[in-house]
Amino acid sequence: SLYPIFPRNKMNGRLAKGLRRLAMGPRARPLDPAAGQRTTWGFGIGRGVSTRSKVLMKVYTRTGDYGETSLYNGHRASKTTPFFEALGNTDELNSFIGVAVTQCTQEGGEKLEDLTEMLSVVQSRLLDAGSHIATPGLSSSPDRLKLVEFSESHVEQLEAWIDQMDKELPELKNFILPGGGSAGSALHVARSVARRTERSIIHLVSQGEVNPAVLKYMNRLSDFFFVAARYASMRTGNDEVVYKKADAAATTRTTHTRVSEESA
Repeated sequence: SLYPIFPRNKMNGRLAKGLRRLAMGPRARPLDPAAGQRTTWGFGIGRGVSTRSKVLMKVYTRTGDYGETSLYNGHRASKTTPFFEALGNTDELNSFIGVAVTQCTQEGGEKLEDLTEMLSVVQSRLLDAGSHIATPGLSSSPDRLKLVEFSESHVEQLEAWIDQMDKELPELKNFILPGGGSAGSALHVARSVARRTERSIIHLVSQGEVNPAVLKYMNRLSDFFFVAARYASMRTGNDEVVYKKADAAATTRTTHTRVSEESA
């Protein structure tokens, strides 16, 4: 799911009802309480509903079978639009963070407990970012936009964590390569995907569809993953992989050897 779970109240009850109809498609029939078809107001929008529901919504809706799907404001759009490119990248990033959390738990245990807690918070903030991206700023109502506001305080939280971890790390004197244990490697993958996610949001921000705070968060997130990867390697006792410049003489010798073999 790319969307948050709303608290149960009258306004969000109406919103949840409308979103449920949206997710099920324009031809969906209303639920019949007499037949035991019930759901609750406080359900998570996306792939799943509250465990309090008597009947769960199906994972598939068939409404996207022809290459279109709905944004959070109810507008239908092609899945090839920049909105869904950004949403897909955000979702992919969140999945890779899940892998990183598992690796940190398995390799580091209590040594990386603080980092796994940070990563879990980041995963939740990415869901918030997804909700915001799925609500275009130029075509959504003020009430809907208010529901998905993304605060710049989330960026400040990342910066605080970066500074906190960086204090424990040795000074960086060389370029390092992705690696340094399974946890560190997984975090480097997350860093790379975060960069791609950031690039896919730039156009939406420039068009006024997405709050710049989301772009700042994605930019800072790649810095966070870089420091987190180093932190994980240090805490688990794995050496960082240092970049080594090619030996020009050795490269020349190798090239000459290959040419001689081909000539022969």
